Amino acid sequence: MALLMDHQFRLLPADKQVETRPFLEACSYLPFFIGKSCSLNIIAVYESNPGKYKTLQQILEAEKEQHGSQWPRVGATLALMWLKRGLRFIQVFLQSVADGERDEANPNLLRVNFSKAYDASLRKYHGWLMQNLHKAIMYAAPYKTDFLKSLSKGREVKDEECLEKIRKFLNNFSATVDTIYEVFSKMNADLEYKV
Repeated sequence: MALLMDHQFRLLPADKQVETRPFLEACSYLPFFIGKSCSLNIIAVYESNPGKYKTLQQILEAEKEQHGSQWPRVGATLALMWLKRGLRFIQVFLQSVADGERDEANPNLLRVNFSKAYDASLRKYHGWLMQNLHKAIMYAAPYKTDFLKSLSKGREVKDEECLEKIRKFLNNFSATVDTIYEVFSKMNADLEYKV
């Protein structure tokens, strides 16, 4: 479980501003499918003026003003929209694993957890092809024991110890993901198209 615990998301301040650099650094260590292309667009905007874009909220506000009617279909805003959806997938998946949800007939398979996460985060944004691709990928999911071992960097740990660390990781991670969703909702920045 060291993998997640070594790269925790920061505790959010009272004003719930998500600092860009620590957020992107924490995302870069997630051992999942988070695409580098999403982060790269956000990094490019941030690095163009770190003082101006210290928080994700500042990036969204600046791009809204800069791009006018094209916003939120452009730039770092669009990249963050897809990144937040991927993060929600991870959030729901990890929470489902930590809560002990499983297929009683095959308790070592993670299909139930992956399906729940996909349904809650990405399915409505995917067309027929992507949904069927997900079904195929789900069958390649690792066994729960292998997954927990990989989070522990290959060390043998008790499942409950690993699950407790997942729960601790989820504290700041979930608060960050939920805050990003709130910001997108308040700014009316989410798009509902399918890929």
